[in-house]
Amino acid sequence: MKLKEFLNQSDRFAANVGARLTEVEEGRAVAEMTVTKEHLNAGGVCQGGALFTLADLALAAVMNSHGKLTFSIESTISFLHSAVEGDLLTAEAVETLNHPKVPYLEVKVRNQRGELVCAFTGMAYRKDKDFNFG
Repeated sequence: MKLKEFLNQSDRFAANVGARLTEVEEGRAVAEMTVTKEHLNAGGVCQGGALFTLADLALAAVMNSHGKLTFSIESTISFLHSAVEGDLLTAEAVETLNHPKVPYLEVKVRNQRGELVCAFTGMAYRKDKDFNFG
């Protein structure tokens, strides 16, 4: 089993909100989610937690793409544009710094019109243990 399939099956929270990985390669990953009525907050736009989950899924794929078990230790998100029901959101995560112990990553979430919905950054801790995903 590949990392993409493993995370799509094993990250139950992300799967339950409709987020799924579409691309994973070393140092880069893409995840998608279509905003449904279940994602909307009281103001009628996509709830921040759903956006965070989408970005975090892409981040997790990149962090673990080198085959070592890696956990997020810090994440920051900036909400820049509202997402509404029906929007197809794409989160592209890239590894900005592939440090052997503390990698740094950036994720950009865009809608189907290419508008930047949110920017997400994260740092992680990479363990010496191999990540066995299948």
